[in-house]
Amino acid sequence: MKPLLALLRRDINLFFRSGGGAGQAIGFYLVVIILFPFGVGPDINLLARISTGILWVILLLAILLSAERIFADDMEDGSLTILLTGGPLPELVILVKLFAHWISIALPLLVITPILGIMLNLPAGGLFPLILSMAIGSIGLCAFATIGASILVSIKRANQLISLLILPFYIPILIFGVSATNDMTFQVENPYTSLLILSALSLIAVIIAPFAAAQALKANL
Repeated sequence: MKPLLALLRRDINLFFRSGGGAGQAIGFYLVVIILFPFGVGPDINLLARISTGILWVILLLAILLSAERIFADDMEDGSLTILLTGGPLPELVILVKLFAHWISIALPLLVITPILGIMLNLPAGGLFPLILSMAIGSIGLCAFATIGASILVSIKRANQLISLLILPFYIPILIFGVSATNDMTFQVENPYTSLLILSALSLIAVIIAPFAAAQALKANL
């Protein structure tokens, strides 16, 4: 357990120190949210209708921007081979790196989302449903990002390729994430159906990701 906790702390530190990691993702999130109202115009009703979709799409893109960093640093310094062969099970190592990615990238974005939601005129009852659905969905997004990063770990500056590879898997999470937020916000009939489907998608992704990524990394190494 101690080696895994040490690895978690190490990866979180690397993400925050890396120029292509958490800082870039948070900066991208902030800049787009601040600029978007200027592009759409002063219609606050329009902003309120599309605010949920905007926040979800930008969260998705921010996670994509940082996906390459999940294994890139370890690949460059040669520590990836040691992590996969000289310690705990490779699947556990990858699971730790997945959650380090989520803590470093998605969690800071979730913390600042309420403030940015207000800027986009998010409906009053939509804040908690938005944070809940984004917290659950972002875990699935990070899981798929881990798979994509492991497949293309040997290619430098592979963010665009990773995006193309895993974007089809992101679409269902995006659809049900936005639907879950809107259903709970406006209290439609069976408001938790989309949230349950979103939770199932994220759970499946987290279960599959360590095994798929382990095989991909072994093939690359």
